[in-house]
Parts: sequence; C-alpha cells; structure tokens
Amino acid sequence: MSVLRIAAEQALEQIAEFSAVIDARSEGEFKLDRLPHAVNWPSLHDEERVRVGTLYKQVSPFEAKKLGAGLVAKNIGSHIEREVLDKPKDWKPLIYCWRGGQRSSALALVLGQIGFRVHLIEGGYKAFRAAMLVQISLKAERLRYRVICGPTGSGKTRLLHALAQAGAQVLDLEGLAHHRASVLGLIPGQPQPSQKRFDTLVWEALSSFDPQKPVYVEAESKKVGNVTLPDSLFSAMRSSPCIRVELTEEARVALLLQDYPFFVSDPEFFCRRLEALIELRGKAVIEAWKAQVRAGQLEPVVRELLRLHYDPGYAVSTRRAFSQFDTARVVSSNDWSPEMLALKSAEILSNESSPL
Repeated sequence: MSVLRIAAEQALEQIAEFSAVIDARSEGEFKLDRLPHAVNWPSLHDEERVRVGTLYKQVSPFEAKKLGAGLVAKNIGSHIEREVLDKPKDWKPLIYCWRGGQRSSALALVLGQIGFRVHLIEGGYKAFRAAMLVQISLKAERLRYRVICGPTGSGKTRLLHALAQAGAQVLDLEGLAHHRASVLGLIPGQPQPSQKRFDTLVWEALSSFDPQKPVYVEAESKKVGNVTLPDSLFSAMRSSPCIRVELTEEARVALLLQDYPFFVSDPEFFCRRLEALIELRGKAVIEAWKAQVRAGQLEPVVRELLRLHYDPGYAVSTRRAFSQFDTARVVSSNDWSPEMLALKSAEILSNESSPL
C-alpha cells in the first residue's frame, strides 16, 4: 500500500483511530515531548544523530547521508523484527519525525511496502505542535471553569481530587506539572516536564472534557514551577466563578506536614528549599528556621511560613487575579478527612445548578 500524508490538524482529530502512533525521532527528542500515546522507534538514536551531524559538517553531506542511510536501515530492520511481525494486515500506524522528512518517510516507506495502511504527518512534530497550540486556545475558551481558591494548606488539591472521585471533570495542573506551585513546591524525585510536554498534557486534558459540564481547577499563578500556563487557559480561569476553601490554621499546619512528607523525612531538603526565601525574609530568619527544622521542630516553622510568608498577601493577590473571588461560594471545615471531603464534594456538585 502507498503512504498517505495527512495534515497535522487532521491527525489531531483522528489520532484515536490509528492502531499505533510512532515517533521516529531520537530518544532525546521523544523525551522532551511527543504525540499522545506515541511509542518511540528511532530511525537514528541520539548518539547516531551526533555522528551523522558531525560528519555532515566536518566532511561532506554525501558522506553523512551514506552513513545515515546505513544506520536508518539497520534500525528500521530492528524495529520490524521486534514490533511488526505479529501485526495483522489491517494495522494502521501514524508516523512522524521532526518535520516529516527523511526519518519518518524511510520508516513509512518500508511499512507501506509490507502492505500496511501507513499515515505520515505532513510537517511532522513541528506542525503537530503548531496545530495543538491553536487548539489549546479554542478548547480552553469553550469550557466552563470552577476555580478552587484558598490559602496555602487549605486543602485545595485534596478537594480537587475528591471532586474527581465524585465524577466531576477536573484539571489538575499541579499534577501535570509535577510541582506544588509554590516556592517550596518542588517534589523530590519528580522532575518537571519540559514546557512542550506540559503544553501537550494540558491539550490532552482539555480534549477529554465535555463542554456541557464544568471543569474544576485549582487557582494557580501564571507559572507552576518552571512551566507556564497557556495564555488562553489562564485568562479563562481568571474570569471564572470561584469556590473559596477555608480551613483552620491548626488543620492547615497538620495537612501540610502530611502532604509534604519529604520535608519530614529529609530535613536537609527542606532547608535547601527554605534558602529560596532569603531575599524575602532575610538570612537571619531563614537560618533560624533551618535550625528548628534540623532539631525536628517542623510544626512551628510551617506555622510561621503561613503567617509571615504565604497568608499576608493571599487575599489581595487572589482578588486581583480572579475577578469573581469576592462572590465565591465558601466551603469550610475543621478537617479534611476522606469522609468530609466526600461530603463537601457532593454538596458542591449538588449545588452546581445554583448560580455561583
């Protein structure tokens, strides 16, 4: 069968119809970002790309193409032996590389000659990303949001997860970003995705939502750690109805110690994160907090962080960022036990038909 080239916009709309989505780029390119559910069949591995590129620049394009052709042929043969021998004739892969050029075309040609119904993205990943960014804006603007607001430690993320368990549509931006969205929000052992990867994850999430139902999302600033929210999504969130979560200070301190267990198990990690606050709080204050942390006195440090760092500007900044904050429905509790979270989630969902 021949290879059919399709536009990136068409590939986005039909991606679920393909038997497999195959990324022919190198492992490093694949790690930075890829299409949803893609598998990596490198036509050239990372180190091979370097070899070919070096030969291209230092010797000649002709010599580089000869080396590249041999490496690509060998790699495609390995992929076929490993992945293709058990595939039925109606197997329909979608293939792409960086710009839809030689790496994906070579793989597509061989699979097409076998007899499979091969589709190749015109313009490759680069065209996919351009089309995806346009779609993010369109999808973000057509959805209705309910923004969960509340000071640090009030249990916004817990409530968001409880709403998801209750059947609500939830956009967990901190989960996608692998970050708790504060100066202390870095999660050890969980590196943040690249900006490109984060954008794709947001697009996937937005694509899964029913526009007829609200989407619950936690109030965030423009950046979540090192990644930035799409402008269209951030703008839509800022103008949406809010739900304000209130929790007692004692419960907030206890919740933070539960939600940041790595601060308890690794005091030095906590101390390193506190150093990010030296410019704001002063070296003497931070050194005093670090001494308390090393002495096992985490609770008073967390309490002072809330009182001195997080709480003072919370209401002002949130009111400035979210236009409907002052008319937010209030959800308050003395604790966020699973039972209480389930109860409050049910109340929120049952009141959805009421104006916020």
